[in-house]
Amino acid sequence: MRDGRRNWMGVLPVAAALAYPSFLQGFHAAVSADAIALSAALLIGAFAMPLSGIWFALRLNGRPMRFDLRARRVTFASIAAPPLFVFVGVAPGLAGIHIPDIAIWIAIWLAAGLYVWFAPDGPVAPAEARPIARWRVAHGVAAAVIACFVLFHLTNHLFGLEGPQVHKAIMAAGRKVYRAPLIEPVLVGLLLFQIASGVRLAWRWSSLKVDAYRIFQVGSGAYLAMFLLAHMNSALVSARAVHHIETDWAWASGAPGGLIHDAWNIRLLPHYALGAFFILGHLASGLRVVMIAHGVRASIANRFWIASLVAAALIAAAIIAGLCGVRV
Repeated sequence: MRDGRRNWMGVLPVAAALAYPSFLQGFHAAVSADAIALSAALLIGAFAMPLSGIWFALRLNGRPMRFDLRARRVTFASIAAPPLFVFVGVAPGLAGIHIPDIAIWIAIWLAAGLYVWFAPDGPVAPAEARPIARWRVAHGVAAAVIACFVLFHLTNHLFGLEGPQVHKAIMAAGRKVYRAPLIEPVLVGLLLFQIASGVRLAWRWSSLKVDAYRIFQVGSGAYLAMFLLAHMNSALVSARAVHHIETDWAWASGAPGGLIHDAWNIRLLPHYALGAFFILGHLASGLRVVMIAHGVRASIANRFWIASLVAAALIAAAIIAGLCGVRV
């Protein structure tokens, strides 16, 4: 039998995910009322919610019962709440489903909570012995190619600090390459493969007792899988294919309302900020593994990883500042 404390530990990430839209709505209301201190507290709460999933995953790490395994997997999913909330705000309308996104959100996480709560008793069966080395190699090779596009994209957004025209000029040059007829379909295919292979690897790693570095890698990977899906749905399907909207600086920054003062666009702020942070952090996690595999001392690799996360946070903050109107 499971004790009550364990039950609640397993569903707390679900409760945090359920509360996530309330932090954003509260922030918007507080900003509209010029309540600066309350606005800051609510925005910190909105960022803390998905990041708390990493802490919950650490607490649930390696527990041997089936309830705990389900809880770990839902906890990793809760880290991806920001891009999932963006996806829920766009995809149903494209599919002709006109249900309030909050209602869909509540239904998703209540189902997740029931999935965890009603897990059967008993220990988890021994982990599958099937090797995942080929998946890891393929995922890493695809990541190396995609990283060229991602790093250009992030650099392009950093130049937004100098203004939309600078961003537009750099983007126009890049699009000659990544929107070329022979390149764009390959890039989209690689991104879809990265999502599928990443979910496969995360599912596997979530069944094992791993260290904190791996938990961050799995958690950031879960976020990125949902982020890429939501971003491609918004940019390729909604903006370009359906509504024929130019995906330029105005589109990314939520013009004319902006990211902060628009009730819908505020969900894009943590979506973008944590997206940039986790993309760079996930790449750093992969490089840490490669460094150790090639004989670099773990202490050096770990310091590299920590420094990379600090740099990732600073870069993400700079990108968001630019999207919110800060100029240098």
